[in-house]
Amino acid sequence: MAVEESLDKIIDYRNLHDMVRATVERCPDKVAYRWILNDNGTTDAVTWAEHFEKVKRASKSLMKLGVGKEDKVGIISYTCYPWVLSDMAACFIGAVTVGIYHTSITDDIKYILKHSESKIVFVEKREHLHKLLEMKDSIPNVRKVVLFNGERREDDGDWVLTFDDFLKLGDDLEDELFYKKVEAVAPDDLAAIVYTSGTTGIPKGAMLTHDNMIFSSQSVAACAEVEDTDETFLFLPLAHIFARLTVYLNLLYATSTTFCRSMETIVDDLKIARPHWFASVPRVFEKVHTRVLSTAEAKGGVVLKLFNWALKSGEKVSDHIVAKEPVPPLLKMQYNLAMKLVFAKLHKALGGRVRFCVSGAAPLSPEISKFFHSAGILICEGYGMTENMSFTNVNRLDRFKFGSVGLPGVGITLKIAEDGEIVCRGRNVMRGYYKMEEETAQAIDANGWLHSGDLGVIDEDGFLTITGRKKELIITSSGKNISPSRIEGLLSTSKYINQAFVLGDRRNYLTALITLDTDNLMDFASNRGITFKDPGELNHHQEVIDLIQGEVDKVNRELARFETIKKFTLVPEFTVENELITPTLKLKKNRIQERFKESIDAMYKGA
Repeated sequence: MAVEESLDKIIDYRNLHDMVRATVERCPDKVAYRWILNDNGTTDAVTWAEHFEKVKRASKSLMKLGVGKEDKVGIISYTCYPWVLSDMAACFIGAVTVGIYHTSITDDIKYILKHSESKIVFVEKREHLHKLLEMKDSIPNVRKVVLFNGERREDDGDWVLTFDDFLKLGDDLEDELFYKKVEAVAPDDLAAIVYTSGTTGIPKGAMLTHDNMIFSSQSVAACAEVEDTDETFLFLPLAHIFARLTVYLNLLYATSTTFCRSMETIVDDLKIARPHWFASVPRVFEKVHTRVLSTAEAKGGVVLKLFNWALKSGEKVSDHIVAKEPVPPLLKMQYNLAMKLVFAKLHKALGGRVRFCVSGAAPLSPEISKFFHSAGILICEGYGMTENMSFTNVNRLDRFKFGSVGLPGVGITLKIAEDGEIVCRGRNVMRGYYKMEEETAQAIDANGWLHSGDLGVIDEDGFLTITGRKKELIITSSGKNISPSRIEGLLSTSKYINQAFVLGDRRNYLTALITLDTDNLMDFASNRGITFKDPGELNHHQEVIDLIQGEVDKVNRELARFETIKKFTLVPEFTVENELITPTLKLKKNRIQERFKESIDAMYKGA
């Protein structure tokens, strides 16, 4: 059933507390948040009423530590219930949450804590606490550090509190004092400063207000088809606004959310959580797609023939659905059989109840969208950026186009500027960058249009398609304008390619730095009798180079001649640890070019 998309559905809550309180009053005894305790599937949970009381208790403890309106509260942790609890506790009393990726390097943590002037910092575990202890003299603004997990040691001093001890601090404060703070929080007050990933320079802190979050979550909700009985699963990092927006969307629907234990346990935790839908970044879908194809090919014979037959049947059904045509009875029977014999395994791996998924934060290959839809799972790709609450557009369950990022959300205005840049305006747009007036003026013009830096086109039906990044647009020496992201996406659909970085600006042809999918390459090497002590050795093996050349050739056949990759170099994986990607998995292209300058120059030698 299609949802009714209307501005009339937007409720102007005064602040986030009031929006949370509305859900608590509507369904106090429903499970709000659940977390997994062990591999056996044991979980613990809180109801909405219990959650509200815990948030109130944490808010009073922050008050006892002297946290007031507009004071900054940092959180360094992977996604978990205490993260959400601490975030809401700060927001309720007018403080401002500053989320920091748990994978961040020390220098980035130090910069953000100093720049934001955070007074209290929550950390997930001792590993993060150790980093703060080492930089303690450099962050004098931090009064206390609260440890979510683990015990305080004697040498930590009074600077460190356990989470249990923190929660007890405000037990003697009257509720009246808490509600006085809540009533003073207005829609335009800051709720969060979210620092951008910093792919090209110093991270910028996007200032997001209570109204930004209240409006955006409701705008998303007006586009979604979520049932009252739905349960969802969260593994995205809450330092990213995409995950935070998901939390508030779930709040509006009173959806029960199960937290993943870690990125390493996603596969097992999905089976335990059994969500009806979940949000993800494209990389997860790419990995699933690669694994499914690799498994079928490895088994070969009858299994591979059955898989290909099922996929072909699914693709035909998908075509009918996209064209809004009825599925012929015979094809429907074939598809039901394909679902039972083949696709049911994919559904089971995702918990067995998934109706749809949401993808954001980076481009998703249309090929992967089509694959999942053929298997009975629609991935609704959306679009946004930190500066607009990670949302302007999304595909709907009943209105979608593969390769597009969908239609605009309710109350959001979108247009394409003369130079092809996507610009938007609405209550989802940030107040500006913290302590960066010049950068704010560059991002938001005098008429209130937020300039995305992305290039795109809007078709006759209103669907937006991203065509590239304005700053990353490659202009070859012959004057051809090329978007590298499309080519990188095509290369990454290969089961043997992990990451791709396309180069060629001001050059006369395109090249690529490519990292390999270790698991599939090891299988390939084993089947060919290639011996190695370390997977990194495969980068230099001629059979592997020839294999990747074949994968590149396949992609080149889909491209215009001036877009084709003429040369490539296999390099080690780009990771957060080696500082070549951001915590949101975006390539730090300037840094990569510096690191692999010799390899890049070699590909253009004599050109």
